[in-house]
Amino acid sequence: MKRNFCTISLLAIMIFSATAQNSSGLPPIWEASNVPPSKPQLPEDVSMVLIGPDTKNGIIYDVYVIGEDTQSYTARRWIIPFEINRYETSYRLWHEVRLWAESNGYVFNNPGQQGSNGRRGKDPTEAGKYQPVTNINWYDAIVWCNAYSEKNGRVPCYTFNGEVLRDSSNTALCDLAQCDWKANGYRLPTEAEWEYAARKTSSGYQRGDLTSGAVNGKGESDPQMADTLLAWYDGNTNSTRAVGTAGATGATSKTGAFSTAFSSNPVPGSGNGNALGIFDMSGNVLEYCWDWYDSYQELSPGTFSTGPALGAQRVSRGGSWSPYTGFLYCGDRYAYDPNESYNYMGFRFVTSR
Repeated sequence: MKRNFCTISLLAIMIFSATAQNSSGLPPIWEASNVPPSKPQLPEDVSMVLIGPDTKNGIIYDVYVIGEDTQSYTARRWIIPFEINRYETSYRLWHEVRLWAESNGYVFNNPGQQGSNGRRGKDPTEAGKYQPVTNINWYDAIVWCNAYSEKNGRVPCYTFNGEVLRDSSNTALCDLAQCDWKANGYRLPTEAEWEYAARKTSSGYQRGDLTSGAVNGKGESDPQMADTLLAWYDGNTNSTRAVGTAGATGATSKTGAFSTAFSSNPVPGSGNGNALGIFDMSGNVLEYCWDWYDSYQELSPGTFSTGPALGAQRVSRGGSWSPYTGFLYCGDRYAYDPNESYNYMGFRFVTSR
């Protein structure tokens, strides 16, 4: 009888102690497991990195020469801070946002596909979900950026006469798109931003006639670095590969298999990035930029470059896995009708701060 009384007393003390330490009145285990994270948990294929001048030390702009070492016409460009996704847009992310968008009034010309060999509009597979989205046109990309912005509570960048662009089949309006460069929504990079992200290093800028990331440990250009370590292109693959996996162990053979570590489902970021830790700036898929295509023009110091006001073709950059787009260098340019879509064309997104 005395032993039972002691047991009951000890149990009462334990309960009182737990309650006193837990002011919410909830069981401690439940409370600990339901504390929200301090920051939203991003998926593996979204990793935004802030790049640009060191404004904390009073630097307003980074200045470089666009087209250097590759183009007949070059010009200076002034860069202010912006965030860019380390990865090309994966089919997993594209598909998730497209379904949400279509249920919220958005219309797309093309449903997209999983990499170069996927089926249009189908659900992503577990093995291929990190393949880049392809077979979308420029119009689809800017409308998707608006949808991704709205889905995440951000202000869409692309409008016409104050109306958010939500229909990529309305190409006439999309051609007249106005971009709010101060909005916090997602958007395509300008051509100047894209080349900056491809060439910036710790010591300055790598040469424009090299694959993005061809630098040594000091951030200096290294022409001896093999393209197979940095890019998926027609020299080492017959198709797209998972974003952020170029140069992964055992992944440099055109016909050979991945090593065991990467054979089933390579993870974004398992390959080699460039000097800023950004992946696939050369190869895998060609990437859309905002600008209309034209020769570079010199601008007044400090001007934010957004390209010509009008044009017939939009700029794409970076080359791809396809022999049709084999120019991989940081300064190489492509121009396409914004209606065109192929299984070697995709995009990545940026956002103004």
